[in-house]
Amino acid sequence: MAATVASSALMTGSAHAVSGDVAKDGTYAFTAKLDIDEGKRSCSGALVDKQWVLSAARCFAADPGKDYRIDEGAPKFKTTATIGRTDLSGTADTVADVVELVPYAGRDLVMARLAKPVSGVTPVAVGTNPLAPGEQLTVAGFGRTKTEWVPNKLHTAAFTVDAVQNTSIGITGKDAAVCKGDTGGPAVRESGGRVELVAVNSTSWQGGCLGTDPAETRTGAIDTRVDDLGAWVRQVRYRPVFAAAPWAKAAHIATGYFTGGSAGGTRHMDMIVRWSDAEVTLYQGSDDKDPRHPFSAEYQLAEPPKPPKTSIWQHAKQITGASFGGGTDGLIVRWGDGELTQYTHVDAKGFHGEKQLAKPKNALWPHATQITAGRYSASQKRDDLLVTWDDGRVTLHPDLGTNGVADKAQKVLVNKNTTWTHATQISAGEFTGKKTMDLLVRWSDGEVTIYPGVDTAGLHGEINVRPKKSYWTNATVVGAGAFVANDRASDVIVRWANGKVTLFAGVDAAGLHAEFKVGE
Repeated sequence: MAATVASSALMTGSAHAVSGDVAKDGTYAFTAKLDIDEGKRSCSGALVDKQWVLSAARCFAADPGKDYRIDEGAPKFKTTATIGRTDLSGTADTVADVVELVPYAGRDLVMARLAKPVSGVTPVAVGTNPLAPGEQLTVAGFGRTKTEWVPNKLHTAAFTVDAVQNTSIGITGKDAAVCKGDTGGPAVRESGGRVELVAVNSTSWQGGCLGTDPAETRTGAIDTRVDDLGAWVRQVRYRPVFAAAPWAKAAHIATGYFTGGSAGGTRHMDMIVRWSDAEVTLYQGSDDKDPRHPFSAEYQLAEPPKPPKTSIWQHAKQITGASFGGGTDGLIVRWGDGELTQYTHVDAKGFHGEKQLAKPKNALWPHATQITAGRYSASQKRDDLLVTWDDGRVTLHPDLGTNGVADKAQKVLVNKNTTWTHATQISAGEFTGKKTMDLLVRWSDGEVTIYPGVDTAGLHGEINVRPKKSYWTNATVVGAGAFVANDRASDVIVRWANGKVTLFAGVDAAGLHAEFKVGE
């Protein structure tokens, strides 16, 4: 369907709405009025988070009539959003600048971040059920009407879905049309008292709108679908939340598939963080391949204790993610008293299937310095525990799910020495494409080494990826996972001494490659 752009550049002072009925006071208060380039352009939008508005990308394009593609970042034109009132002549609202744009590639769609959160307005939920031809939707906008060039009130109208494409829908209004200024406005589904955003206005014929040729009677429009983009919306609005976490307090991390997904799927690996105050947080992996934003949600697994209360997680010395089969991945914890615990499954609701691998106050495990679980044996499960000890030994405990840490199953990979006492951080990863996983080691002098294809027979060569006295002396917490491509755990995430967090995507035998900042 070809249609005319409904938000082309306008004369200064113009503002434009859906040519339908005036919305009842307070109804669809999540609809935003966007003033762009000091009033030279006007659009609508929908508040989907306290600090994010979903609208049409073409509203911010250099030439909206030709192309909707825009760059991510600050808008080129000063933009303000008015949200919270359906009558613009009132004062009960929030007016905020738009400070960041995040477009969705291949669709006329953009998430616009506001300079401050909106209070007193409930964001609209993004629908998840697929749109269907014949469905009735309500479209809202602050654009011009049949008789008003600059209306002060939000207008709404009923539209019918004519056709559903992969990225868009065709809609037609019986007694209404999408007019200039309505671009980016919400198309919502209403069912059982629930309102869901399913599309945003993109282009239209504008039949019956003020200023349109009277000979134009078509009231059809093309809207951009959002009913299949709920995960993307959640990920984008979560970005500043993740970046602003107090990363200087991140003491330990573990990686795995705790919220669902698996290697080769759409959802990437998750990360568990134990903070210095004993809080434990689960970060859900995202569904796209942007290395700058690897996580899309968070869940609190353990609260920080309020004095005089204490938490068991204050005593966690090391944690590592492992896969025992039969559901989500699990966690192995070494405690301060030497106890070793296996949680067979961890998910957003907490820790499950607790199993004691070593009793408290034993004579052996207090001497362990680092642990990491990987796929190092013939079982092909990521439940083989590699351990470094304070005397320099390196041991492998294959198939924890069956063997636990029994001495008879233990394999000594490196005997007592003075070199491995300097292994400051270790992490299992898949960097070289061997049959078994590799081992990443950060040494106390800043050197970083990969040991390819570690197995029960031992270590097989080494690859130096950072020299001695490198800036990696400042690497405080290190972990490997599948955060970007999700085909193998070849991405390395690092919390640095200054509190910043960066991600190295696609680490391989040639080195660390590009570094992306993911946390402040």
